[in-house]
Amino acid sequence: MSRGRLTTPLVRDGGELRPATWDEALDRVAEGFERCRTTSDTTTSFGIFSCSKASNEMNFQAGKFARQVMGSNNIDSCNRT
Repeated sequence: MSRGRLTTPLVRDGGELRPATWDEALDRVAEGFERCRTTSDTTTSFGIFSCSKASNEMNFQAGKFARQVMGSNNIDSCNRT
């Protein structure tokens, strides 16, 4: 394992990053998705970029999350290159 690799999530408080628990970090992610979904037009403000090296199942789930949970059809991948 690289010495510079993060092993603990970091969250931003007042502009500064600080270590957090996984539960706190995941709660913040969920709150951010919910805030984006309910306070903005997700058809223009949210998108997913998937990877051609991921499995078909993973890319399918990413697209399904974008469409059904976030209400966005903005899905792209590097498959075209």
